Amino acid sequence: MALSRKAGFVAVAYAFGVTMLSTTLPTPLYPLYRGAFGFSELTVTLVYAAYAVGVLAALVAFGNVSDAVGRRRVLLPGLAAALLSAVVFLTAADLPMLFVGRVLSGLAAGLFTGTATATLVDLVPDRDRALGSLVATLVNMGGLGVGPLLAGVLAEYVGAPLRVTFVVDLMLLVPAFIGVLLAPETVTETSRSRRPPLAVPRQVRAVFGQAALTGFAGFVVLGTFTAVSPAALSQLLHQHNLAVVGVVVFVVFAASTAGQLALPLFTTRVGLPAGAATLTLGATLIAAALWREPLALLIVGGVVAGFGQGLGFRAGIAAVSTAVSAERRAGVTSALFAVLYIGISVPVVGIGIAAQSAGLKTASVGAALAVAVLKLLAATSLLVRPVAEAER
Repeated sequence: MALSRKAGFVAVAYAFGVTMLSTTLPTPLYPLYRGAFGFSELTVTLVYAAYAVGVLAALVAFGNVSDAVGRRRVLLPGLAAALLSAVVFLTAADLPMLFVGRVLSGLAAGLFTGTATATLVDLVPDRDRALGSLVATLVNMGGLGVGPLLAGVLAEYVGAPLRVTFVVDLMLLVPAFIGVLLAPETVTETSRSRRPPLAVPRQVRAVFGQAALTGFAGFVVLGTFTAVSPAALSQLLHQHNLAVVGVVVFVVFAASTAGQLALPLFTTRVGLPAGAATLTLGATLIAAALWREPLALLIVGGVVAGFGQGLGFRAGIAAVSTAVSAERRAGVTSALFAVLYIGISVPVVGIGIAAQSAGLKTASVGAALAVAVLKLLAATSLLVRPVAEAER
């Protein structure tokens, strides 16, 4: 029995959120894994970055496949990868299993992000494309934020957190799989085409470049918070409660969601540079907090940075989604997410390497300041050549 388009929209949005939630569940658990398996902070960043391997492999190999074979044929394997990842983490007995679980998690995210975004846009009438784009970005960021919060609470207050957390994950993913299985297919036989290349059409390259520029540094901030915050909160700010770790990460993603909701107050032309400028301020506050070590300032900096990231992220996704034709939408969206997920994962490894030689404080402060400089350059570029000009 197939679902209606409205019910299918809800089912895909739920599946999108739960899939992204599952990718950040391990965040507060890294200190527990370090204690159980005995590895360094650099290894934590490598385990985290293994996620990027899966994401980029899926985006490059399959990010545009749904434009030709249909959305569900990509979404269902994505959910299968998420389910396998949860099983691997549930049964993890050594470090290699953590790497396998993270790669599978990355595959799930890579298969889902561009395709689920395109599906949600497809499932609404053409006049409501902005709504589809909004829901896609909200469930993406919301899922990423709820994951650490849920895992942190379970880790702090429930026994056997390295097992219970992923039992809960499986319980959330199973109905998501069923919902997508029953959702309507939006790529019909008449609209199917030969698989287009994973490339950005000439007419949208300018707006794509602006969206990628402002989104990259924002995702560096999210990646840093997700991968490094457990160690930073413990070693620098002396916070050992894992629920607090989850709350701090959640607050950043919640602020990102608020930034996305605020976009209607701006035009895309204003939203992208405003988001870049706000994130510049937030990254500067984060650097000051890590140097001086007050928790309150770190949270304020995270909120400001998250708001700026969300504002710029939604403005970029909306601009790209509306500028490209339906038959190329998943491919172009996946190309944008490939850039963003490099930002959320790869620079984190650099922080881990720097922490080995210069210390966690110096590495983290340096990363925050580098993001501030990058976002300042992005804001300047967007003011000199606004995205609205690129769209013409």
